[in-house]
Amino acid sequence: MATSGLVVNESADPLEPAPGAEAHGHGKNTTTRLAVGAIGVVFGDIGTSPLYSLKEVFVGHHPLAVDRLHLFGVLSLIFWTLVLVVSIKYVVLIMRADNKGEGGSLALLALITRMSGSKRWTGPLVMLAVLATALFFGDCIITPAISVLSAVEGLTSVEPGFAPLVLPIAIVILIGLFLFQSRGTDAVGKLFGPLMALYFVCVAALGAWHIFDHPDILLALNPLWAARFFADDFRLAFLALGSVVLAVTGAEALYADMGHFGRRPISLAWVWIVFPALMLNYLGQSAFLLGHPGAANDPFFLMAPERLRLPLVILATCATVIASQAVITGAYSVVQQGVQLGLMPRLRIEHTSASAAGQIYVPLINWLLMVLVILLVLGFRNSTNLAAAYGIAVTGTMFITSCMLVVLTRSVWKWPIWATASIGALFMLVDGAYFASNLTKIPDGGWFPLLIGIIAFTLLTTWARGRQLMIARMQEAAMPVQVFVRSAVNSATRVPGTAVFMTSTTGGVPHALLHNLKHNKVLHERVVLLTVKIEDVPYVRNVKRVESEDLGQGFYRFILHYGFMEDADVPAALARTTECGPQFKMMDTSFFLARQTLIASSRPGMAIWREKLFAWMLRNAESAMEFFRLPHNRVVELGSQVEI
Repeated sequence: MATSGLVVNESADPLEPAPGAEAHGHGKNTTTRLAVGAIGVVFGDIGTSPLYSLKEVFVGHHPLAVDRLHLFGVLSLIFWTLVLVVSIKYVVLIMRADNKGEGGSLALLALITRMSGSKRWTGPLVMLAVLATALFFGDCIITPAISVLSAVEGLTSVEPGFAPLVLPIAIVILIGLFLFQSRGTDAVGKLFGPLMALYFVCVAALGAWHIFDHPDILLALNPLWAARFFADDFRLAFLALGSVVLAVTGAEALYADMGHFGRRPISLAWVWIVFPALMLNYLGQSAFLLGHPGAANDPFFLMAPERLRLPLVILATCATVIASQAVITGAYSVVQQGVQLGLMPRLRIEHTSASAAGQIYVPLINWLLMVLVILLVLGFRNSTNLAAAYGIAVTGTMFITSCMLVVLTRSVWKWPIWATASIGALFMLVDGAYFASNLTKIPDGGWFPLLIGIIAFTLLTTWARGRQLMIARMQEAAMPVQVFVRSAVNSATRVPGTAVFMTSTTGGVPHALLHNLKHNKVLHERVVLLTVKIEDVPYVRNVKRVESEDLGQGFYRFILHYGFMEDADVPAALARTTECGPQFKMMDTSFFLARQTLIASSRPGMAIWREKLFAWMLRNAESAMEFFRLPHNRVVELGSQVEI
C-alpha cells in the first residue's frame, strides 16, 4: 500500500512549483486586496489579544498594582515585544524563509532540509518541527475558547445581570462555529477582511480617544520603563511576562498563512494597519487605567462609552469568531501537511470549494476540536482561568522557531557566525524568558496545552517511527524486480488489461503483486508498479509529475511526485501519461493494494505499547483507495501480516 513520506529529491526540476503557486491563484489580485484579506484571516488571533492581555496582567494569577510604574513598564514590554518578536523576527526575518511560497514549521523544516545540503541537522530539526506541530494543536484548542469567552464576558460591562448567560452563549457560538465548518469558509471569508478592518478602526479610535486624556502615556514606549519595572521587582516582572506574552499570541499565523496571501501583503497589513491599531488600543487602555484604576477587571470594554458597549461586544464577538475560524482552518492545513509528509496517518480531507484549493475540511479534527474546546470552556469557566492555560503552547512554538532560525541563517542563508549567534541569542533570550515565565502557570492550567502537546507528539512520532519500521520489514523480504520479471513471465498466464500495484518503495516487488500471482496465477498485459512521493515543496509541475521506467515484458515502474500542499489524484495523473503504451482507461485498469496487519513483537524498534498504538492508528487510517482517489469499483485489496 503506497504511503507518503518526506523525501529530499536531489533533482531540481521536479521540485519546481506550479506556475503561480507562490501566489496560490492570487496573481491577478492587487496587493491591497490581498492585504485586506490578510487582515481577516492572518491577524484575527493577535488582533483580539487586547480583549484580555492587559486585563490578565493586572487581575490575573499574578496581579500587579495599577500604578504609573507598572502601567508604563507593562506597556513598554508589550510595545517592544511586538517590535522584536512580530515586526523583526517574523515580518523581517522568518517570512523571508518561504518554501516556494509556503510558511509554517513543517514548510520551514522542508526548506532547511532541501537547501542546506547537509544531513547533520535533519534528526533534531524533524523533532523540533514535530514538537512545534504538537504544541500548535494545544493552541488550536485554547484560542477559540479564550477568544469567544472573553468577548462574551463583555456583556457584564453592559449589564452585570448577564453574568449567568455568558457561559451558555459562548458554548452556543462555539458549537455553531464548528457545525458550520463542513459548509466551507469561502463565502464567509469574503466578509472577514472588511469586518476585521472595521474592528481595527474601532479599537484604534477608542484607544486614541483616551490617549488625549493622558498624552504622557506615550512616554511608556521608552524601553527604560521596562528596565525600571524589572529593577523595582524582578520576580513580579518575570511573572508578568506570562501575561504580557498574550499580546503576541497569533504571531505564528503571519508565517503559517503566508502561502495564502504572500509576504508583501501581510507585511503591509501589519505595518500600516494592525500594529498601529493594536498599539493605539493598548496605549488607550493604559491611559484609561491611569484615571480609572478600578476598571482593570475589564479595561477593553469599560473604556468605551456606555451606549457603545453593546455594539462593541457584538463586534468583538464577531472578531473572535473570525480569529477562531482562522485557527481552525490552520489546524486543517497543518493536518494536511502532516499527512502528506508522513507524520500522521491518512485522514479524510474534504474540499469545500471548487476554485480554492486551500479550502479544506477534516471531519475528525473538527469534531475532536469541538469536544475539547467545549470541555475546556466548561472546565475553566472564565477567560482569566483560561489565560493561565494560554501561553505555554505559543511561547514553546516561538522558541522552537527561533532555534530553527539559527540553523536557517547559518546553513541556508550562509550568514557569518557572529551574525547568526547575535540574532539567535537575542530571540532565544526573549522567547526563552517568556516560555520560562509561562512554565510557572502549569499548576493553574498550563498543564492542559502541555498534555495535549505530549499526546500529539507521541502520536506523531509513533506514526513516523512505525512507518519506518514497517517499510524496513517489508523490504527485508523484497524480491529484485528484474529477477521477478524473468521468472514470472514464463510461469504465469497474461490476461488483458492494466494492473497498477501501489507500493511505498521504489525498489523490489510489491507484496500485493506477489500475493496476486501466488493466488490467482495470472499477470495483466501491462503491469505498473506505482509509488507516490511527497516532495519537500508545496507544488510540483504537472509536466514533472510522472517519472517512469520501462522494466521490460510489459512491466513499468512509475513514481508520481506531489507537493505537500497537493492532493494525490492517481487516476488523473495516469490519464495524462503516455510513456507506456496506450492511454490508461479506468474501466480496463485494476488497482491492487496491500493492507498490512501489524503484529507487535519484541524485536528492536519500538516499545510494545507504541507498536500496539501504531497498529491501532494504521487500522483506523483513511483507506488508500479514498486518499489516492481510486475508483471504488476498480480496487482489489490483498492482506498480509507484518511483524515490527
